[in-house]
Amino acid sequence: MPLVLASASPRRRDLLAQIGVTPAEILPADLDETPRKDELPRQLAARLAADKAAAVAALRPDALVLAADTVVALGRRILPKAEDAAAVRRCLALLSGRRHRVLTGLVLQHPDGRRQSRVAETVVRFKRLSEAEIAGYVTGGEGIGKAGGYAIQGRAAAFVPWIGGSYSNVVGLPLAETAQLLGGFGYPLWPENGYN
Repeated sequence: MPLVLASASPRRRDLLAQIGVTPAEILPADLDETPRKDELPRQLAARLAADKAAAVAALRPDALVLAADTVVALGRRILPKAEDAAAVRRCLALLSGRRHRVLTGLVLQHPDGRRQSRVAETVVRFKRLSEAEIAGYVTGGEGIGKAGGYAIQGRAAAFVPWIGGSYSNVVGLPLAETAQLLGGFGYPLWPENGYN
């Protein structure tokens, strides 16, 4: 059974490769990701992952569809996917010296209609950032297009003295939970002859 990844994120594709999974196809779902009125971060992550899975499953009804959506939250406040340098600067100013949560909704949809879902949560603590650190990170452009305006797998690693939970979740795909969902539907995670 082919696996379709309902995501345009190259980070998710690379993370899947870490556990020996190569999707047969990558087919992003084009959805409005705007939070609904009074929607909480966990609800948003779960809803968007479910909506992405449903949209792609309708296009590929014979495939196993994996969808994910990552949300960065300060309390009940949902931080945006930073679209420009100004948004990256605003996110970093908010995150500086504080803890925040990274929530990833996961949905695996089987062609027979079965669906499994999870929401993984990681707590991340940022050190207090100087204006020079924020300016340098913004100038590098790495935070553009990222939820919360930063990429922990890049230069922002220098801002994070502590995390509680899955590191891969902060990058964009919690691998332990993903492997559990795939294994539950009988998707082969390990080649018969072991590692290559």
